Amino acid sequence: MDTVSRRLFLAASAVATAAPALARRPAGSGIVNPLVRNRADAQVFRHTDGWYYMTGSVPEYDRLVLRRSKTLAGLATAQERVLWRHEKTGPMSGFLWAPELHLIDGKWVIYFAAGPSGGGEDVFRIRSYAVVCDGKDPMTGKWSALGQLQLPWDSFNLDSTVFTHRGTRYLCWAQREAGIDSNSNLYLAPLETALTIGAKPARLTVPTLDWEVRGFKVAEAPAFLARNGQVFITYSASATDDRYCLGLLSARADANLMDPAAWTKSPQPVFKSSPENKVFGPGHNSFTVDEKGRDILVYHGRDYAAIKGDPLFDPNRHTRMQPFGFNADGSPNFGVPRANGRL
Repeated sequence: MDTVSRRLFLAASAVATAAPALARRPAGSGIVNPLVRNRADAQVFRHTDGWYYMTGSVPEYDRLVLRRSKTLAGLATAQERVLWRHEKTGPMSGFLWAPELHLIDGKWVIYFAAGPSGGGEDVFRIRSYAVVCDGKDPMTGKWSALGQLQLPWDSFNLDSTVFTHRGTRYLCWAQREAGIDSNSNLYLAPLETALTIGAKPARLTVPTLDWEVRGFKVAEAPAFLARNGQVFITYSASATDDRYCLGLLSARADANLMDPAAWTKSPQPVFKSSPENKVFGPGHNSFTVDEKGRDILVYHGRDYAAIKGDPLFDPNRHTRMQPFGFNADGSPNFGVPRANGRL
């Protein structure tokens, strides 16, 4: 098994020092961590229809799921619908990872990473794909395969996210690039259609710092945030065991986001494991707001550092969330992972 293969199944946790949390606890939120057990790579967002939507990787890696609730706390018990299952044969017949739900040109689309079944190294031939809904309601519409995301080169890639900034819709993703000694780097490009980009990608970052290369050289799982006249992209770094952690890219809101020089990388991770609070491997995050509009960090983590057996079959990366504030320079301050229990 090559380094990419092994990295994908090492599990969850982090490193480095985070600043003290600045956000107040949402009074009466009803949120209890972990919010949803056995759901990794969680994406939670509040849509304009007033619903919170949540998707994520299931331990079996065999299906795409979605749930929704009028409250964040309600996601814990909301009914989950299976939208699509991996195919019997072909490039989407094996593991399915890291789904994200987006509304693209009026249609609901889920981006995800997949590989073929059959065993051997082929199961790690991971590429990004999309499925599309035939109706306005993603919970009730019929979902079908849309196709493979068309990127400039054919190599290991995953963790596609979409955001719009200053009128331009962007795709940000993780990919391995020939000639670079890393497992994955972060790339950005305008998204032209649901499956195509409209310009040569910009390579935003390559993992080189000590906290990005522990176990594996990884930058993956980007998530976008715009606040305080700035834009930020969080990403996950290092092996997905207890060394897993969040890094941060920052740029001015009026900068040319396709210029890699416009982005500044955090010298230290901005979110890491907390042995004191018994949360290990916080990573693959997304952002949402609570019912009062306060910023919420969504991420997954385990309750223990030691993983018994093959991490592939360890299901205990749980969806967690907590409020966060901002530093004096306007950058987000995630604090440390909160202990299990009510926020």
